[in-house]
Amino acid sequence: MPTAFAAAEIDLEEMIDLDAFPIHDFGSTARSDLVASARDGMRSVGCTRIADFLRPEAVATMAAEANALHPLTFKCYDEHNPYFSPPDESFPDGHPRRTMQQRKSGFINSDVLTEESLLRRIYDSDVMLHFVWECLGVAQPIYRWADPLGRNPYGVTDPGFTLPWHFDGNEFTVSILVQKADEGGIFEYVPNIRSPQEENYERIAHVLDGGRDGVHELDLQPGDLQLFAGRYSMHRVTPNTGETVRFIGLPTYVHDPYRMNRPFHSETIYGRATELHHQRADVLVDGLVD
Repeated sequence: MPTAFAAAEIDLEEMIDLDAFPIHDFGSTARSDLVASARDGMRSVGCTRIADFLRPEAVATMAAEANALHPLTFKCYDEHNPYFSPPDESFPDGHPRRTMQQRKSGFINSDVLTEESLLRRIYDSDVMLHFVWECLGVAQPIYRWADPLGRNPYGVTDPGFTLPWHFDGNEFTVSILVQKADEGGIFEYVPNIRSPQEENYERIAHVLDGGRDGVHELDLQPGDLQLFAGRYSMHRVTPNTGETVRFIGLPTYVHDPYRMNRPFHSETIYGRATELHHQRADVLVDGLVD
């Protein structure tokens, strides 16, 4: 299992054109411009995309890996509201807390990736970690995650699958599209629809009812790097209506590298929990129960 800090720096040249994207060169004007553009997107719409971030050859290698591992996908068929919580009958019919949506999605868990996996190597790179941190524009450092299943999985959207409107439990998400759906599978989001001071249920209900006010579409292409603030921006992946499976790499960086998913959460999302999940289940490192 890779550790929280890579023992040696990863050679990124075969995966990323470092002339076009000199993320390793801290004195480069091009790197500074990349960071500034990403921060601007995060501030203005809670999202940024760096198109063609990975070399086509690297994308093809990752797509081949994901397709080879596809039979190991844990598939989840469930209903949930945007908050991944049980329906609360103290609220009226039609309220977002009682609006249940069908979810069909899957994950190729991180622990089945080999040491040669390009997704794993990108994730283990200190250069990549520091670049993501700067692009996010947050003061608190970020780390690679201890969770052995969720640290850098592939998200899987089979034909007919969909990931409905929801909020993330973490502040930000990093993704690399590897294989696109023939039809559908589009990332949609409503930036900053809520805040810690205002849940904004009325506007959320409007979107859940099909309203398009404030909805942004992002038609990601294979090789694109996306950074997204999913805690306050409701988002979804539209149904995959084609015949090709959509694969997306999800390198997950966190502010607290020690905390892991609770065993129940891990079993629900990733199909199982490891001994390490159970060992850390009672460690409330941030005071939250989940």
